[in-house]
Amino acid sequence: MAVLQPISTVDRLDKPSTYYSAKKKRKYGRDQPEDREDEAKKAAAEDELLKDATTLYVGNLSFYTTEEQIHELFSKCGEIKRLIMGLDRFQKTPCGFCFVEYYTHQDALDCMKYVGGTKLDERVIRTDLDAGFQEGRQYGRGRSGGQVRDEYRDEFDPGRGGYGRAIDAERKKEEDEYGAGR
Repeated sequence: MAVLQPISTVDRLDKPSTYYSAKKKRKYGRDQPEDREDEAKKAAAEDELLKDATTLYVGNLSFYTTEEQIHELFSKCGEIKRLIMGLDRFQKTPCGFCFVEYYTHQDALDCMKYVGGTKLDERVIRTDLDAGFQEGRQYGRGRSGGQVRDEYRDEFDPGRGGYGRAIDAERKKEEDEYGAGR
């Protein structure tokens, strides 16, 4: 007689984040069969880093959210060791993400459980475990220095600076051409 294993209806919090999964897909894409073993080893190593991770990546923040607001909310789950605001690479202004480092892995998991998906400055924030902050990661990776997703956003979002930067530049160009054509 076969023994049935219970099926969990709750997602594990210490699983790799969507950020890491997407990063692996971008980095490796369509590769050769012999590279898949190396990819599996790297994925296992990254999963191992997340097993005891004490750092959280916090995304979808308003550009106007302050460090004090973040500290106040996230300190409810445990003592914060360090908080690093994400900055626009060129203007050095906040660009919608941060890293929160706790002293213990359990505090980070508690924070994901209780704070992730809540609202801060009228925005639903996203939390993911992170392997750890390294210098240079506090800057946005978009062409204009901010977040990549903010480059191409086509709806108006006052908490993220208005329209996406690429869309806004295109609109201004059209307005200039229209104004010059009269």
